Amino acid sequence: MKKVRANVFDEDIDRIAITDYGISLDIINKSRKVMEEIQSILKYIENVVEFNQVKILTAMKQSCLSDYHLMDSTGYGYNDTGRETIEEVYKNVFKAEDALVRPQIVSGTHSITLCLLGVLKPGDELLSATGTPYDTLKSVIWGDNCGSLKDYDIKYREASLLDGKPDFKAIKENINNNTKMVLIQRSRGYSLRPSLSITDIQKLIKYIKSLKNDVICFVDNCYGEFVETKEPIEVGADLCAGSLIKNPGGGIAPTGGYIAGKSELVKKCFYRLTAPGLDKNCGPSIFSNRLIAQGLFYAPNIVGEALKGAIFTAKIMEELGFEVYPRYNERRSDIVTAVILRNKDTLINFCRGIQKVGPIDSHVQPEPWAMPGYDHQVIMAGGSFIQGSSIEFSADAPIREPYAAYIQGGLSFYHVKLGILSGIQTLIDSGNLDIK
Repeated sequence: MKKVRANVFDEDIDRIAITDYGISLDIINKSRKVMEEIQSILKYIENVVEFNQVKILTAMKQSCLSDYHLMDSTGYGYNDTGRETIEEVYKNVFKAEDALVRPQIVSGTHSITLCLLGVLKPGDELLSATGTPYDTLKSVIWGDNCGSLKDYDIKYREASLLDGKPDFKAIKENINNNTKMVLIQRSRGYSLRPSLSITDIQKLIKYIKSLKNDVICFVDNCYGEFVETKEPIEVGADLCAGSLIKNPGGGIAPTGGYIAGKSELVKKCFYRLTAPGLDKNCGPSIFSNRLIAQGLFYAPNIVGEALKGAIFTAKIMEELGFEVYPRYNERRSDIVTAVILRNKDTLINFCRGIQKVGPIDSHVQPEPWAMPGYDHQVIMAGGSFIQGSSIEFSADAPIREPYAAYIQGGLSFYHVKLGILSGIQTLIDSGNLDIK
């Protein structure tokens, strides 16, 4: 068999990047240099992918997942063995007593809301141990006349962060006899604070339980699933929740969310999803069982692709002089990279450059808009197959200082790579960046 020179493919890719996407040779050469420098980190990610892939395969094997479980149900959804088996798989993957995995859950915010309103009662108190929660939870907590915690007389406190990390002293000062639940947000959200590693979460829960051993520790696990080799339930969390159009859906689950944890808590969340007193054996899985199961199977590899893209993004943007969080060589516990673009125009142009390489809506120019659930206008570059999917490559940002783009996801590392190069080229073309 004739040996092919390694750089033949590189030359072809360069030609496509230059002629079809207008990316300069200077940017391509910088990209090559970055790729050489991050190889050892990419290899580590592959090891995590392999571990989590085996973990999910084992859970599916233990649950005897079969082809007839991939069928769907209608109406009340009674005797939906596929739905029940998928929830058993999730239970085993997350090392929980029970799990709720439903297409009727529309987002991560919805999953979290089910946990808050399902478990907390009037007079109870919620303490956020990780500062102010993600923007879309603000209405859930203290919105007026919208079914919020405030409307139900559920109190709220928060322990502000100290240098971007949980402040143990502030937590101790805020926890009290009425504290029923402590919320721990794993990911950074629209902030520059570090995401929490599983080790961080374990230490935090251990400390919280030492102050009040009956308090419920609830982890918002969005963006963090399968980034490490353990999940929050394994290190002491009582409950965790997330979205299927983020990491665990593997890029093909069309909608849905999950909740995992202690049986009595999961049951209360289900009551909030449907109606008090109903058993978990109702709720149809219309058009979803195969996609949810197969998405979970894909999830470790897809999360790995997203992480590789995050490493590349952080490294090349650092090389160009931008502040990035986390840096390319820091250990990660979610799929999000924050890049400080310095001003409004640079932020908007960078997002528009990323949109140009989307498989969907590449011809569309994103504009800032008043997105529901946010205090500021938000610009979102996506082009995803599933609307709003955060495991697909996207960049979004609130239009406010410090003008940070939050870059996440990527079904294919090579898509992320091309998108970031397009974003950089757009900055050059618009006069926002000079690399010479």
